[in-house]
Amino acid sequence: MRDATVADTPLADEIMRRLTGSFEAAADPAQAVSMRAYMRDQFPFLGIRGPLQKTLAREVVAGLARPAEADLCSVAVRCWALPAREYQYFACGLLRRHAKVCSADVLGTARYLIVSKPWWDTVDTLAAHLVGPLVSRHPGLVSTMDAWIRDEDMWLARTALLHQLTYKEATDAARLFRYCTAALEHRDFFIRKAIGWALREYGKTDPGAVRSYVRAHETRMSALSVREALKNL
Repeated sequence: MRDATVADTPLADEIMRRLTGSFEAAADPAQAVSMRAYMRDQFPFLGIRGPLQKTLAREVVAGLARPAEADLCSVAVRCWALPAREYQYFACGLLRRHAKVCSADVLGTARYLIVSKPWWDTVDTLAAHLVGPLVSRHPGLVSTMDAWIRDEDMWLARTALLHQLTYKEATDAARLFRYCTAALEHRDFFIRKAIGWALREYGKTDPGAVRSYVRAHETRMSALSVREALKNL
C-alpha cells in the first residue's frame, strides 16, 4: 500500500521510468534464488548483485536534476510499492545521498518505510543514514526517538537505538545509554543485537563509558548484547 501523504513529482516519474527499465533488463532469475534465500525468503529479488546495483543506480540518475525533498519521498514510497527488494535498496541509497536536503517532515516518510516491509537490510540504513541526520539537524525530533524506543514495533525501537550510530563525538551518551536501558528486557534478537552494536560503535569514541555501562547492567543484559558491546574492547 502506498503512503497517500506523498505526492508524485515529474522528476520522480522520470527516475522511476529509468529505474524499472534498467533493473528489469538486468534481472538474473538464477541469482535471485540465492539472494532471496540469504534474506530468509523475506522478499522477492530480481537477482542484481550489489556492485551492479550501484552502477545501475548511478546511471539512472545521471544527467538529472538534484532531487528535492518531494522527489526523494515520492521515489521512496514508489520503490516500496514494488515487490523486488532491489528497488527498496535503490531508495535507501538515494535517501542516504541526499539526506541533507530533507526537512524534519521527512521523518514521517521514514517511519512509513521502516514499518513497511521491514528487515535489517533497509531499517539499519534508514536508521543511521536518514533518521540519524534528521535528528542531528532537527533536535526537536529527539522526542520522537523517545517515543520510538518504547514503541511496540521493534523496528522503530531498533531505529531509535541505532540513529546515533555515526555521531561519534557528537553522540548524546545519556540518550544512548537511556535507550539501551529501556530495551534491556526486550527478548528479540534484533533489539539485543542493536543494543550491542550501538554500544560497540560508541565504544570507539569513549571505551571507558561503554565498559562502565556494561559493568553496571551486565546482569540484565543478554549475552548477545554484552558480547557485541565489548567485541572491540
